[in-house]
Amino acid sequence: MLSKDDCQDLYEKHAPGAFRRARRMLGNTADADDVVHDVFLALFEDYERFRGESLVSTYVYGAVTHACLNRLRNQRKRRDLAAQHVSEPRVDPGGAAESAAMLRDLLTRLPEPLCDVAVYHYLDELSQREISGLLGCSHTHVGALIARLTQWISMQEVASCRA
Repeated sequence: MLSKDDCQDLYEKHAPGAFRRARRMLGNTADADDVVHDVFLALFEDYERFRGESLVSTYVYGAVTHACLNRLRNQRKRRDLAAQHVSEPRVDPGGAAESAAMLRDLLTRLPEPLCDVAVYHYLDELSQREISGLLGCSHTHVGALIARLTQWISMQEVASCRA
């Protein structure tokens, strides 16, 4: 169990980066605050889950990424349920907001293995080597995942053109 001072030190050191990550992925401050709070609370309550196989910053970065992806999926499910029961007019955002919304929508539909790669490659603009370090696999495997991701996106574009 971590002492109160250890928790405070970890939070002060890693929360700002975790928050920026969450806000960038989720597109709003309130959800980002919730995710960061939840991630650190889970870390402090069960610090043994962190096995020291990576840096704490890497662990937090991954935990925030997964928590954001789960939140996006849950939001998508709620929107789908609401659409079945309530008709709501759609708002057409413009510019960067539209791109960010499209990326968040894409992340809610991507197959699980490709979500992390999409975030690291498109949102964070990391190299294949950097992504391989985060995922713990070869950069060749990351290249194959990026190729699958590109193919999946192309298939989605074709499907949306037909609709």
